[in-house]
Amino acid sequence: MTTRVMLVSAAAGQAQREVRFDDDGPLSEAGRRRARVAAGALPPVERSMVSPSLRCRHTAEELGLAVRSAPELAGCAMGAWRGRTLAEVADGDPAAVAAWLSDPDFAAHGGESLRQLCARIGGWLARTARDGGRVLAVVEPDVVRAAAVCALRVPEEAFWRLDVPPLTVTELSGRDGRWNLGLGKALDRR
Repeated sequence: MTTRVMLVSAAAGQAQREVRFDDDGPLSEAGRRRARVAAGALPPVERSMVSPSLRCRHTAEELGLAVRSAPELAGCAMGAWRGRTLAEVADGDPAAVAAWLSDPDFAAHGGESLRQLCARIGGWLARTARDGGRVLAVVEPDVVRAAAVCALRVPEEAFWRLDVPPLTVTELSGRDGRWNLGLGKALDRR
């Protein structure tokens, strides 16, 4: 049975503009407007879900989607870094930032390592593939990146080479654990 997964990256919020580790802040007004304009652009699906973050929930609301919360699709847990900017963390502990960017097992911030994030999202993909059908999920960009890494079966270090703009759709389609990947299609009404 073929499965099609559409991962919609959340609209922009203040944390992205400030390069801040997510503090569960809301969408920016511009992000809300963009999502409202895109409402109705997604095809029908059998299952719709949303990451538990406020930004993802607000994006789903503005897109007019009826979704269920999916805690397993939460963004990477950043522990003590949550709410801080990358510059603040780098100024205080540049070695930790360097390790975070180069070691997929790094989790000294007290949160989740990149390898743990990819394993969690890979498990979700495997369960989703077993159920088949068309699935839509509004998620954080790091979840999209982790899904792409898992689908392509590339090393976790590839995560840092993937850019996921706000309000884009990344599509995974496949069966038997083999995925095809369509990256970053703009979400707009045509």
